[in-house]
Amino acid sequence: MKLLKNMTFQVIIAIILGVLVGALWPSIGQEMKPLGDTFIKMIKMIIAPIIFLTIVLGIASMGNMKKVGRVGGKAIIYFEIVTTFALIIGIMVANVVKPGAGLDPSKLQKGNINQYVESAKQMDWVEFFTHIVPSNVVDAFAKGDILQVLFFSILFGCALTFLGKAGEPILKFLDLSSKIFFKILGFIMKLAPIGAFGGMAFSIGKYGLATLIPLSKLMFSVYMTMFLFVFVVLNIICKMYGFSLWNYLKYIKQELLIVLGTSSSESVLPNMMRKMEKYGCEKSVVGLVIPTGYSFNLDGTTIYLSMAVIFLAQVFHVDLSLTQQLTIIAILLLTSKGAAAVTGGGFIVLASTLASLNVIPIEGLALLIGVDRFMSEGRAIVNLIGNGIATLVVSKNENAFDQAKHNEAVVQLNYKQQEESLTA
Repeated sequence: MKLLKNMTFQVIIAIILGVLVGALWPSIGQEMKPLGDTFIKMIKMIIAPIIFLTIVLGIASMGNMKKVGRVGGKAIIYFEIVTTFALIIGIMVANVVKPGAGLDPSKLQKGNINQYVESAKQMDWVEFFTHIVPSNVVDAFAKGDILQVLFFSILFGCALTFLGKAGEPILKFLDLSSKIFFKILGFIMKLAPIGAFGGMAFSIGKYGLATLIPLSKLMFSVYMTMFLFVFVVLNIICKMYGFSLWNYLKYIKQELLIVLGTSSSESVLPNMMRKMEKYGCEKSVVGLVIPTGYSFNLDGTTIYLSMAVIFLAQVFHVDLSLTQQLTIIAILLLTSKGAAAVTGGGFIVLASTLASLNVIPIEGLALLIGVDRFMSEGRAIVNLIGNGIATLVVSKNENAFDQAKHNEAVVQLNYKQQEESLTA
């Protein structure tokens, strides 16, 4: 049956099976963790070389250093504007819905937050930004540090461009290497349903659906805010630049489902770069915007962080003034940039933010541990959607968007959907 061979269908079935196994046999569900972890490791294995090759080949195809700087500058400005909107919307919704009002913190399930608090104390944000420059290139690739790889790739691409014809043999070699790595990616993506199953079974098995009930109002508020952000704010941006949000979402539905199963937007980073090229964006823009966005354009994460701070303030009956809430926005605009680069980043950033405010008990983070995993999927999905739209916007703004290629991708998408509906 043709439908069974469809990757999207396979991932949906895998997620459903993961939920069932985790709910019915929690201990077995927790043992499925290596399946999800191994899939994500396989993706991480090729992220650094794919970013390097895409950026170098993209810059070489530009042949213009001013354009490289212009694209990077526009991307950063776009990230800051949209992230600010995400923070403001998160705080506004939390103030209106009041997800923490009426909750008794003593009756909520708590978890251990010591490791996150200690990590937050050690965080140095000046060091975070200077860390972008690697002390050892090989180490940057070995650790898969996206920002360090990005920095080195830009330098390498610029240097290769200045070589002119002398650099053509290297360009041909890198182009062939790029094709090899994307072929490897194709092999790995066939295992996506197994990774999605393992990730979902572990989440449900370890944390259980019962942990959602006391904090369901917070979960509902966060997901509702993310929904509004995508279908109002990002939809307006899409219309301003003349493309359809709905077509774009349909185009990346497979990636969205994989992120839902694995709770990691990194699991689809290489695939998103390839897909955005096929969707009409110039390779050079894709290579610069997507990897940078993974550290600087975390729309879903910033919505969650802002709402979590207000939620904890409401739980502990801390009445935050307008000035304090504006301070939260200012702090989160800085601290949220480190969320993707640190293990357990969301909690560490929250801990450092609460420590900076010094008005909400930092111990309150323990209330969020059980429910955090179930909101990480939403954060990752919104981050992914936002980075793709940022790439489209910068491409359009730079006149680096191939409308004919885009139209062809949309036609193929519609044809594929018709074929799937007939098969079903």
